[in-house]
Amino acid sequence: MTHRNGPNPLMIQLFCWCLLGLCLPPWALAAPPAVALPQGIDLDLQRIHTAALQSPRGMARLTELCDTIGHRLAGSVALEQAVLWAVAGLHADGQTNVRAEPVQVRAWKRGNESLQMLQPRSMPLTMIGLGNSSGTGPQGITAQLLVVSDEADLQAHAAEAKGKIVLFDNAMAPWSREQGSGYGKAVRFRSGGRVLAGKLGAVAVLVRSVTAHSLNTPHTGATQDGPEVPAIAAAAVTVEHAQMLHRLAALGPVRLHLTMDAHFDADRNSANVLAEIQGYEHPEEIVVIGGHLDSWDVGQGAHDDGAGVVHAMEALRIIRQLGLKPRRTIRVVLWTNEENGLAGARAYALAHAHELANTVAAIESDAGGFSPVGLGIEVTETVRDGQGLAVAQLQRLLNLIAIPQFSEVNPGQAGADTSPLLKTGVPGLELLTDGAHYFDYHHTAADTVDKVDPQQLQRGIDALASVAYVLAQWPGRLSRP
Repeated sequence: MTHRNGPNPLMIQLFCWCLLGLCLPPWALAAPPAVALPQGIDLDLQRIHTAALQSPRGMARLTELCDTIGHRLAGSVALEQAVLWAVAGLHADGQTNVRAEPVQVRAWKRGNESLQMLQPRSMPLTMIGLGNSSGTGPQGITAQLLVVSDEADLQAHAAEAKGKIVLFDNAMAPWSREQGSGYGKAVRFRSGGRVLAGKLGAVAVLVRSVTAHSLNTPHTGATQDGPEVPAIAAAAVTVEHAQMLHRLAALGPVRLHLTMDAHFDADRNSANVLAEIQGYEHPEEIVVIGGHLDSWDVGQGAHDDGAGVVHAMEALRIIRQLGLKPRRTIRVVLWTNEENGLAGARAYALAHAHELANTVAAIESDAGGFSPVGLGIEVTETVRDGQGLAVAQLQRLLNLIAIPQFSEVNPGQAGADTSPLLKTGVPGLELLTDGAHYFDYHHTAADTVDKVDPQQLQRGIDALASVAYVLAQWPGRLSRP
């Protein structure tokens, strides 16, 4: 996951089935219909629900991806093994139009890395380089530390930054059901901290890992360059070590030695993976569902985003296995290079530009394999009565499958890989999950398959399959400009 803002409590409500622990199927919770429903759709959804919650295939699939292939950074052999794995799996499921569409990706390599405190005492510090960072050179960098809390604090100490290693010690707010995640606010220092410090002459940047809970676990993620700013090395330290360094710096000078071999190799060939169930009435109209195949080069990429990949593959498999025939085409897209480039997202939008006017919706699953709690829905202008699906019908559609009340989210909040599509007017949706623990594992060596609960993963498959099927089967369409 590249640039998610946490769930917005004003935009997202809880799934009814989440509140009831799935004691009742979602169709049993729906209010009396305000408008006529497509004939038999309630029975279709009941079959999807039963099949999703009874099938162990999703967890078996995720375990195979994580244990036999492992983490899958763009440009790695493992990512291309995952592409072949996905193509083979979709063929085995009997899907149509299965293919790998070529994408060229940048190949960033981490290499060896370390961080040592030299003063006031000698101590190795737990760190991880940030994706797309520059290296330090083989000799590394030795410099005094400057600790700041935020942009204002950095500006207040701007005269001191030149020649220093700057640490942004900015705490991420803990998750709450009312406020959601603090990730969207805290992540700005990971993505933009080296530009802020580089402008002032810093020789390297450290950031406090973007998480509210830590067992001395460092969190990676992409960092960015800026125009006319020298490229400097950037790494994350653990919450515990960031706090310690902050305390020590308040007492006197702190000197560090940072070594990072990070660099880019030549661009590599990769691919997006696609497969479909073609619509019987409007095959040219497409509902896109998907997640991203790549991950960071630590852990197994289980929640981010192996779970989203499995959500999409299993949703399509269950709809086909049940013999359901949607009016519109449902297409799985497994994007490549989401984490540190979005090359797959841009390539798909370019290759399928001729189809975007007939892309009914793009639904991304990139919030982990936890229990689904809602949908973020992004449109370029307010859905309204008139052409396409009216507001009352859309509300009824969402109630039918126990999705929260329709509300619009701001641009950029419905998923990274679908963002190029949404810029053209495609309505975007994102499957949202219970975020209480997502950022405990996010972009770390702890993102492994044992952290995924099989029943919660099955609920996500149920939710994605149900939403995709209703949007593909409904007589009308979401309004768009």
